[in-house]
Amino acid sequence: MKTYFLFVLALMIAPLVLAQNPHGAEPVSDHYKQLLALSPQANPQGSAMDTIHYPPKEYGSSSIYLIVKPYYLTDQQVEALKTSVEPPANSSDQTRKELDYLLQLQQGRSPEQIKRVEFLGAIGYWPSTDLIPSHPEYAQNLRDLFFEGSEVLGATCTADRYPQTAKLLKGIMRDMRIMEFTIKYHYNRPRPYHLEPNLKPLTRIGSPSFASGHTLWAFLQAYTWSELLPQRRNEFIKLAEEIRRSREILGIHYPSDNETARQISHKMLTYFFTNKEFLRDFEAARAEWKADN
Repeated sequence: MKTYFLFVLALMIAPLVLAQNPHGAEPVSDHYKQLLALSPQANPQGSAMDTIHYPPKEYGSSSIYLIVKPYYLTDQQVEALKTSVEPPANSSDQTRKELDYLLQLQQGRSPEQIKRVEFLGAIGYWPSTDLIPSHPEYAQNLRDLFFEGSEVLGATCTADRYPQTAKLLKGIMRDMRIMEFTIKYHYNRPRPYHLEPNLKPLTRIGSPSFASGHTLWAFLQAYTWSELLPQRRNEFIKLAEEIRRSREILGIHYPSDNETARQISHKMLTYFFTNKEFLRDFEAARAEWKADN
C-alpha cells in the first residue's frame, strides 16, 4: 500500500517538478551582441544629451498599470526586475551606435517592409479591454492575445477553442503590462527620435522607450508557447525576433530596449515557474494541447 501511495503521489507532482525548469533563453546574438560590447556609460563631452528625458506632455494613459496588482508575479519580483536593468546613457558610445544603426535601417525601408512592421505595430492585448465584453475592440483584443499562436499554429488557435490557454496568456500579459510600464516610467528613457533629429519614425509612442513592450510580450508569449509546445519552439522564437526587429525598423526603439526586454521576459518566465497558481494554469493549458493532438 505504501509503495502504491508513493507511486500515485509521484504521478501527481511529476508535471509540477518538470514545469519548474523552463528552457533557457537563447544567447545574445547579431547586432545586439555587437552593441552591448560598447560602453553604456555617460560621455562627459555629451553631457547635455543626458539631460533629455521622455517628455511628460507626450504621456498616454498607460501609467494606470503602475497601480494594478500583478497576477503571477509578486510585488517583490516586480521590484527586483525593475532594478535589475538600466538603459545606456544618452551620451554613451552605445547609444550613439544604436542611433546610427536606426538611421541605417531607415534608409533601407521598403514598402513591403513598412507594411509588415506597421501591421505588427498595431497588435497588442490590453487587459483593461478584456474586462468589458461590450467594448468595440473586445474581439480584436482576444485575437491579438492569440496572435503568436495563430501565426504559428493556424487560424483554429483561438481563445474560444483553448480557454485554459487563454486564461494562462491573460495572466502573463497582465504581468507583462505591469512590468513594461513599471520599467518605462522608472527610467523615462527618451525615444530615439527625441535624441536624433534625422530619425523619422513611422509612428510616435505615448510612453518612454526603455524597455520595449512589444518585445516583452513577443518573447514572453514565445517562451510560454514553447513550454506548452516545445516541438514548435524555433517557430515561436523566430516570430518574436521579427516582432522585436520591427520596432527598430519603425524607428521607435533602440536595440538595447529590445534586448533588455527579451532578457526580462525570460526572467519573468523563470519567476512564473515558481508560482503554484501559474503551474496549475500551465498544466491545464498543456492538457488542452495534449488532448488536441
